[in-house]
Amino acid sequence: MDIPRHPTRSRSRFLRGGIAVGALAIIVLVLASLKPAAPTVERATLWVDSVRRGEMVREVRGPGTLVPEHVRFITAVSAGRVDRVLARPGQLVQPQTVLLGLSNPDVQIQSLQAEAQLTAAQAQLLTLRTALRTERLTQAGTVATARTVYADAKRQATVAGSLLDQHMIAANEAALAKDRATEAETRLGIEQERLALMTQTLDSKVAVQQSQVDRLRAIAAFQQNVVRSLEVPAGDSGVVSDLTLQLGQWVLAGTVLAKVVQPGRLKAVLQIPETQAKDVVIGQKAAIDTRNGIIPGVVVRIDPNAINGSVVVDVALNGPLPAGARPDLSVDGTIEIERLRDVLYTGRAANSQANNTIAMFKLTKDGHYADRVQVQVGRSSVSTTEIRRGLSVGDSVVLSDMSQWDNVDRVKINR
Repeated sequence: MDIPRHPTRSRSRFLRGGIAVGALAIIVLVLASLKPAAPTVERATLWVDSVRRGEMVREVRGPGTLVPEHVRFITAVSAGRVDRVLARPGQLVQPQTVLLGLSNPDVQIQSLQAEAQLTAAQAQLLTLRTALRTERLTQAGTVATARTVYADAKRQATVAGSLLDQHMIAANEAALAKDRATEAETRLGIEQERLALMTQTLDSKVAVQQSQVDRLRAIAAFQQNVVRSLEVPAGDSGVVSDLTLQLGQWVLAGTVLAKVVQPGRLKAVLQIPETQAKDVVIGQKAAIDTRNGIIPGVVVRIDPNAINGSVVVDVALNGPLPAGARPDLSVDGTIEIERLRDVLYTGRAANSQANNTIAMFKLTKDGHYADRVQVQVGRSSVSTTEIRRGLSVGDSVVLSDMSQWDNVDRVKINR
């Protein structure tokens, strides 16, 4: 007869193991199909701004310094040794204030030589004038004598002619008297012409020597000015700057000895990045931050060349200077480019470029997550960017650098 057989314990164990393996495989498949959890970002490390609609002010910013509008460079007219230092940097001076005293024996010798040459030329001019006037007077006397001889010879010829008519003298004697009168007349004409020529050349000879005297007088005056320049005056009213010479120091002609600036007349010289300087034009408003106050200004000059990636822009200051404002003070300048009416804008994101499409993280309504969105931006400013597409008014976006999360589309905000 048949005996019923019951499942063994090992078969039951195999059945339970298969069920467990199948369940584990299903769990693995489900987990593999799930998206990875969003990385967590601390809220305190993020810079978040909201999207707004209204007026957006486009500005460019750059560092710079305050420089005097009027600077007078004091240069050495001649080489010399510093014997006296009568002023110090920061001292208020007037145009006639002496800053330095120099010495140079060669300059003084050259001045004395120039004066000696001028004196000799003046003496030659006086001698020439005397000699020419004496020659003229002598020639005038010769003309007078020749005129008298001619008059006497003419009378003798007339008398001889009368006697010849009366047959009282020979014809040869009458002819001889007539020839003497002709000779005297010729001599008179020659002497008169010589006097006229002497009179005409007298002024030109004097003028030549006079021009020589004038040249030597100018040279002597120049040398005297060089001697006087050894006493170096300020030449303008203001404050002494860059006077660093020491006693006994030798300076060459043309060396800058000092500068005199007017501290109340300053301007800002800004270094604007060349990528932003294309929108800067003369006449735009500016604000200069001296870290002790803001000074309004206006753009008055733009350098046509770019140097080391920046363009030099001069800003004239229109407001009163705050306390501590002085030449070479480091400042920051902001130039207003334009005002955009009724545009959508937000803060400028890190590494954003104008007129481009960038990825930004937009916060969800509950603020617990931030999703990556593509945003088309337009014109940009120092701290704001125009939004053309991708965001709406009231959206909150992350402006911080999120490049480390380029491989995710969502991050979790940990508050």
